[in-house]
Amino acid sequence: MKGAALLRALDLGPIPLLLALIAMTATIDLMLGSASATWALLGPVLVPMFMLLGYAPELTQTAYRVGDSLTNIITPLSSNFPLVLMFFQRYEPEAGIGTLTATMLPYTLTNAVVWPLMLVFWVWLGLPTGPGAP
Repeated sequence: MKGAALLRALDLGPIPLLLALIAMTATIDLMLGSASATWALLGPVLVPMFMLLGYAPELTQTAYRVGDSLTNIITPLSSNFPLVLMFFQRYEPEAGIGTLTATMLPYTLTNAVVWPLMLVFWVWLGLPTGPGAP
């Protein structure tokens, strides 16, 4: 409740708030490889906090999932990272973690611009983020 009161006092509006949530999720995802563990950490705090601000839980989870998807391919702690590295080494035998991360970084940066813009556009149009969601 105090977090919602603080965010209400900052009066950021939905777009900066969602972009901050996306950035926070992407940053935490670099250190925590599991999407479900990240959601277990953030969901019980963010959903009620955003609900107190008047945002639907579907919108909060959508912003979380956008942030979660940004850093998956460059996170060595991700469960599928070794598999991707193995397939990468099939074509580039000397490749390691750094090579894979450097190769995937342009995709991560492109997605870090495109996905949040798509969400901003979606919110700006006033489209629902789920069945029956405002």
